[in-house]
Amino acid sequence: MIEQHVPRTTYHVPRLIVGISGASGAIYGIELLKALKDASVETHLIISKSAQITITHETDYSLAQVQKLASHFYASGDMAAHISSGSFKTMGMIVAPCSMRSLAEIATGCTTTLLSRAADVVLKERRRLVLLPRETPLHSIHLRNMLTLSDMGVIIAPPLPAFYSKPASVDELVKHTVGRVLDLFDIEHGLVRRWEGV
Repeated sequence: MIEQHVPRTTYHVPRLIVGISGASGAIYGIELLKALKDASVETHLIISKSAQITITHETDYSLAQVQKLASHFYASGDMAAHISSGSFKTMGMIVAPCSMRSLAEIATGCTTTLLSRAADVVLKERRRLVLLPRETPLHSIHLRNMLTLSDMGVIIAPPLPAFYSKPASVDELVKHTVGRVLDLFDIEHGLVRRWEGV
């Protein structure tokens, strides 16, 4: 169900846009939504068409279940959505995972979907944009696009595993990455075992 009635007033609670694109690793976006819900952050979710396939292939979640984790959900082709305008105030946006196609659209300003349009708006309004690119190996175009975005202030945060916390499961690895992304927005959580030295 597409959310149609979102308040247009200045927000009084933390508000973030979350994009889930078609790269492998849909679980990062799902766990991010769960963590943001626990932190009482208002979320505005876009799931690309490719991500809808990835979610059903890689996880035990249905599309409807993922939508329900968000405060508001928008169709990827809804270019008139609230989040397509800079007047709709947010803390920024996280794309988890971020496909190379979405990354390229954001880097070039060629916004063919609501996901890339929302990211473009975050950029033009000078808000925080965090991308979790999920691809390997990377060729020169991937790297140039990432550098272009980094030069504009975008945070490129590939979901790389951290082993110093001695994770016992894939779930712990995913949650560690999600926690580190939440750190970038100063959102409190209990997902990360902090490094305390040796």
